[in-house]
Amino acid sequence: MAYGVKIAKGDAYKRAAAKRRHIRIRKRISGTAERPRLVVTRSNRGITAQVIDDIKGHTLASASHLDASIRGGEGDKSAQAKKVGALVAERAKAAGVEAVVFDRGGNQYAGRIAALADAAREAGLKF
Repeated sequence: MAYGVKIAKGDAYKRAAAKRRHIRIRKRISGTAERPRLVVTRSNRGITAQVIDDIKGHTLASASHLDASIRGGEGDKSAQAKKVGALVAERAKAAGVEAVVFDRGGNQYAGRIAALADAAREAGLKF
């Protein structure tokens, strides 16, 4: 089953595989007004999360490792991801969102992705 992503070598292969996984996930996951999609974007340096209503095409809440309250904080990247998860959950609740659909963006549910999800759950978002 081809998804239109070329096979490459090394790091490019990993990015292509993540892109294929993300396409496969997005075929099944969509955000609505009642349960928007919590999208996690991970890079080598940081992490970003957005709560998106796919029907309207609007971002309801977002948080990033570049936010003033998180930037330059103590701890490793997993601690940074926990702070981003708590912040995006707080902003989503302020926007009136109680439950979300989790979109891990083709990343493995471990490490920073799991830390962000756990922090968002602890802050009151339902998955």
